[in-house]
Amino acid sequence: MGWLATAIVFAISGLVALAATFATSRQGLSLAAFQGVPIHLWFGGFLSAFGVGMFYFLIPRMGVGQMMSFALTGQILVAMLCSHFGWFDLPARAITQSRGLGVLALVAGIILINWD
Repeated sequence: MGWLATAIVFAISGLVALAATFATSRQGLSLAAFQGVPIHLWFGGFLSAFGVGMFYFLIPRMGVGQMMSFALTGQILVAMLCSHFGWFDLPARAITQSRGLGVLALVAGIILINWD
């Protein structure tokens, strides 16, 4: 059921995004427009579908609060790494001592929230 729900969510999302693209595009879609999309954005769809599918799979097993706390913490950690190394053409922003302490506080908070 989880993968079917994921497929439905992404099909509807794709249609909405396509409609928004047509509504806001001044010069229509062309092959050059598709070729101009960076390769990492094409693979991002696979990661997104996997992530959403895992949400549908894990929420009934873990609970929504615990799943969201882990997911959001993971997203923040990955965002910090992407920013630190300048991946995906992002402006580089070093992980400083204060940002490192913030991450430790975040992880400590997640441990405390999920402590049973």
